[in-house]
Amino acid sequence: MQKVIKSSQLAADTEKTIRNIRHDKLFILTDANTHHHCLPLLDKVPQIGEGKEIVIPADDTNKTIGTLTSVWEQLTTGGATRHSLLLNLGGGMVTDLGGFAAATFKRGIRYINIPTTLLGAVDASVGGKTGVNFGGYKNEIGSFYPSDFVIISSVFFRTLTPAGLLSGYAEMIKHALIHSVADLEKLLTFPLAAPDYEQLNELVFRSVGIKRQIVEKDPFEQDIRKALNLGHTTAHAFESHALRSGKPVPHGYAVAWGLIVELYLSHRICRFPKEKLLKTVRFIREQYGAYPISCDDYEQLYEIALHDKKNRDGVINFTLLSEIGNVQIDQTTDKKLFFEALDFYRDSVGL
Repeated sequence: MQKVIKSSQLAADTEKTIRNIRHDKLFILTDANTHHHCLPLLDKVPQIGEGKEIVIPADDTNKTIGTLTSVWEQLTTGGATRHSLLLNLGGGMVTDLGGFAAATFKRGIRYINIPTTLLGAVDASVGGKTGVNFGGYKNEIGSFYPSDFVIISSVFFRTLTPAGLLSGYAEMIKHALIHSVADLEKLLTFPLAAPDYEQLNELVFRSVGIKRQIVEKDPFEQDIRKALNLGHTTAHAFESHALRSGKPVPHGYAVAWGLIVELYLSHRICRFPKEKLLKTVRFIREQYGAYPISCDDYEQLYEIALHDKKNRDGVINFTLLSEIGNVQIDQTTDKKLFFEALDFYRDSVGL
C-alpha cells in the first residue's frame, strides 16, 4: 500500500524514508528545473550525495518514449539492478515518467515520489498511474505501479508561481466535487491571491485523503476509481489539441476547463443543479481564463475524446455528477450534445 508522508522536516523525512527501503543503489530523477531549484533542499540527506542523478528536460512535451529511453539507458550504465531504488523529485511529468521507468526497468524496481508542485502532490504522485505521452495523445502508454512512499512538503508550494498553484488547485476542486459540498465551499472561498500555506497544506492533505480512499477501493480503475476522471475526458482532449498545435497548456488548467464541459453534461444528463454548475463555472472563469477554441475545433476535439483510454465500443465515456458527492460513472453522450457542451464552455468563458 502506498504510504503518504506529511512532511514538516523534508531532509530528515527523506533520509528516514530512503533508509526504510532496502536497496543497493539510489538513483535520483530530476528535470532541468528541479535539478536547480529543488535538489539543493536535500543536500543534507547523506544518501542523496551518494546517489546518481538523472536529469531530463522539463515540461510535458518531453514526457515521451525518447526521454524514457534515456532514463533506462542511464539506469543501465549506472549499474542499476532489480534491487535499486529510484527517487522522483519533480512535478507530475517527472513522477509519471519516473514511475513508468521504475515499473518497466528489470520488470520493476521500487521508487519514491517527492512532488514539487501542487498538482503533483494532489494528483500525479498518488494513486499509482504512470506513463508517457505517445502519438499526440496524453498518457497513452503506461501502467498502474504505485510508489512505496510519497513525501509531501509545503516547502515546495511556497516557490510556485500563481499559475503553478492554480494548476494543482483544479484537481483539488475536482476531488471536492466528487466528495462533499463542505469541501467545495472551503476551496471556493480560500484566498488564492494571498494563500496561507499552512492552511493550504491542510487542504492538500484533505484532497489527497479523498483520492486515496477511492484508489484503495479500486486500484485498477474497474469501478469507483472512475470518479477521479471527472473533467478529464475533455481535459485530455484540450491538452492533446494544444500539444498538436505546439502550445501545451498546464494539465490543471485543462482540468478546470474540462470541468465546465462535463458539469454541463452532468446538468443535461444527470440533472446536476444549475446553480451549483454556474457557481463552479464562475470560479473557474475568474481564476483560469479560457483555452481558445472555435467551432472549427469541435471535430478534432471529438476525435481526440473518442480515442480516450476510458472509452468502450467506440463511445465516449464520461464520469458525471447528479449532485456534489454523487458520482455517476460510465455515462455516454452523442456528438450533438458534446458539441452543445463545448458551446456552453465557449459562452461561459467569453469566447
